[in-house]
Amino acid sequence: MIFETTDEIIMDVAIRFKKIRKVKKISQQELALMSNVSYGTIKRFERSGEISLHSLTKLCVALDCVNEIKSLFKNISFNDIDEVIKYGKA
Repeated sequence: MIFETTDEIIMDVAIRFKKIRKVKKISQQELALMSNVSYGTIKRFERSGEISLHSLTKLCVALDCVNEIKSLFKNISFNDIDEVIKYGKA
């Protein structure tokens, strides 16, 4: 198991996002227009990792990477049957 700080995890997400944007050859300004997320928000996200979930979702829609954000919390591991039962009732 690799231990990372929350800041390291956040920056890893921001770096991977930036790579996707660059592979698709979309500038931050173009993405701002496509997503209705401000240029400043995109710039701050790629630099610091700071962004709201709402804005991140809009960016994922614009870059056609919705599955990545929708897959959050899908692979939940349980310690015992009681956790499975509680999860099903939640």
